[in-house]
Amino acid sequence: MVELRTPGEIEAMRASGRVVAQALQEVRAAAKVGSRLSTLDDVAGEVILGAGATSPFLGYQPSFALTPFRGVICASVNDVALHGTPGPYRLADGDLLSIDCGSILDGWAADAATSFVVGIPRQADLELIETTKAALDAGIRAARVGGRLGDISAAIAAVGRAARCGISTDYGGHGIGRTMHQDPSVPNDGRPGRGLPLRSGLVIAIEPWFMAGGGDGYLVDDDGWTLRSADGSRAAHVEHTVALTPDGPLILTAPPESESGGP
Repeated sequence: MVELRTPGEIEAMRASGRVVAQALQEVRAAAKVGSRLSTLDDVAGEVILGAGATSPFLGYQPSFALTPFRGVICASVNDVALHGTPGPYRLADGDLLSIDCGSILDGWAADAATSFVVGIPRQADLELIETTKAALDAGIRAARVGGRLGDISAAIAAVGRAARCGISTDYGGHGIGRTMHQDPSVPNDGRPGRGLPLRSGLVIAIEPWFMAGGGDGYLVDDDGWTLRSADGSRAAHVEHTVALTPDGPLILTAPPESESGGP
């Protein structure tokens, strides 16, 4: 069931979104060559705990997972596109790192992700990240009252296809509220003018993830979580929690200094 949020509930979700934004900022600052992924998980955990929030990731076990997730962040390196577990791996110079993080504060969830390069970047990695960010921006711009859910999906895919990126619709964005994953599903490809009507009060996580090799296939490691591009190409993943309002999309997981409506 798709639920709509009141202005007061959206404001409460923005407070949770600020926790996520701070956690992502501090993880990025701590991500250096030689840093362990587990250390970055600790950094995010301290932010979440310090804010009086909890993590919706820690212990999460959806139907596809063999075991509960064991971190407060997903830390995905290079060809890992999604759900990388924050273990003992030490970051190397030039690694492309995607961090996904969530928060539940006063009963309201927020979810966001960012991708960046540690150390000296490859130009191709920077271009992949910028393409994925541009797709997120396009999806947010399309998240307008009176439109359709397919408008968001189509806008994301148009950017990715133009850059010849691989796009899978098996995982994507989602509704969010009292729990992290709710209806509706927001796939990263679709047809404009189709799907759920977009109404004021809808809150969704929009999250493009692209694979540089152009294929849409992926493999899952034995841990049941780590999802890698099938062709071994690098991947990027970005995400914001966004509320639809009469004045346009409102990004709830933006850092406080950049809080605004849609791009």
